[in-house]
Amino acid sequence: MTFPNLILIRHCQATGQQPTAPLTKTGQQQAEALATFLRDYPIDHITTSQYLRAQQTIQPFVHQTGLQVHIDPRLNERTLSNKPLENWQEIVRDSFDDHDLHAPGGESANQVLKRAWSALNEILSQDHDLPIVVTHGNLLALVLHSLDPSFAYEGWKSLSNPDAFMVQETRSGQFEFEPIWRNL
Repeated sequence: MTFPNLILIRHCQATGQQPTAPLTKTGQQQAEALATFLRDYPIDHITTSQYLRAQQTIQPFVHQTGLQVHIDPRLNERTLSNKPLENWQEIVRDSFDDHDLHAPGGESANQVLKRAWSALNEILSQDHDLPIVVTHGNLLALVLHSLDPSFAYEGWKSLSNPDAFMVQETRSGQFEFEPIWRNL
């Protein structure tokens, strides 16, 4: 299968980390700006995580295009633990080197990648011209890391809200990605 272009987007600024956390006022403005930016791409499919902030990130674009949003919980953010962690950044950092590492009640990088790639491969197998996926920082960083191991903890730390990356397969069968929108 030829890997078509795919745009991966990290959601806009949100009020919190809960699944129901909405975008902030700044996040809503970012979503409007992102919609204007995306207008020039031949996007024909949209899938988001089931988290409200991911769905709200793409709503202005949906209003412009009339495209349907597909919700896929496999694109939800990584669950680091089932309880608050003081060392959560250490878990994130170390999981780029140890893909089986997980905190109590949390997901390992391998578990997140398995569900993320399951969703992405399903989207890619549907013969879209240019699908977009709106997801979350840790999941997005792990996917990019799986394509290029040099994109690791520092890459994750460099992410902003929103960021968008074009992912494609090269003629040699390698995968590459490049940022097309960075809100730095």
